[in-house]
Amino acid sequence: MANVIEKPVRELASHQAPLVNREGERIGEVALEPSVFGLTPNIALLHQVVTAQLAAARRGTQSTKTRAEVSGGGRKPFRQKGTGRARQGSIRAPHWVGGGVALGPKPRSYEQRTPKKMKRAALYQSLSDRAASEAVIVVDAFAYDTPKTKAGLAFLAGAGLSDKRVLLVVDPYDYNLVRTFSNIPNVHLIDEAELNPYDILCSDVVVFERSTLLGASEEEEAGEVAEGQE
Repeated sequence: MANVIEKPVRELASHQAPLVNREGERIGEVALEPSVFGLTPNIALLHQVVTAQLAAARRGTQSTKTRAEVSGGGRKPFRQKGTGRARQGSIRAPHWVGGGVALGPKPRSYEQRTPKKMKRAALYQSLSDRAASEAVIVVDAFAYDTPKTKAGLAFLAGAGLSDKRVLLVVDPYDYNLVRTFSNIPNVHLIDEAELNPYDILCSDVVVFERSTLLGASEEEEAGEVAEGQE
């Protein structure tokens, strides 16, 4: 029998993320899911997906009028011969002031087709890039009783993120959390269902709550403070 060549098994990197409380104090570590945070980024794939995302965000409503759409110009401006000038058929030709635009933009869609598998792979690879750079932080729970910007600023100061571009992944129905951070300029809030490679790569640090962490692992370091204990 012919020898069967086995495909090499791709090894996934294992990363730990610091676990902090809502004051920004470190209380332990969380093991990040290797299938989400342990991939090797494919730069070409990330570029293609991010380019498609930015292209889809374009409205594509820009429009100019051609010489056929500009009003006026139906009469020949002067006779064909005898004036010593170049012949002209309309004052709405592109080279006339007030004339139509040649080859100008028209409304169009800039959307590029991107398969779902590519989008998911780009999302996980961008998260892996941040995890490899130790730029992923997990918060045990914010659980704010009332929205207060001062509490959000205290968290950023405690975690050392006051001068960082922070991407905070939130549950959109957590009103107190959303309102607490919505007025802080260097914090970008994003729904956990709308997490995307562009926003991840534009940020310095990605902050998850334990409840919004993708592929959350149940295994934690022994030094983590258990809930309800001192």
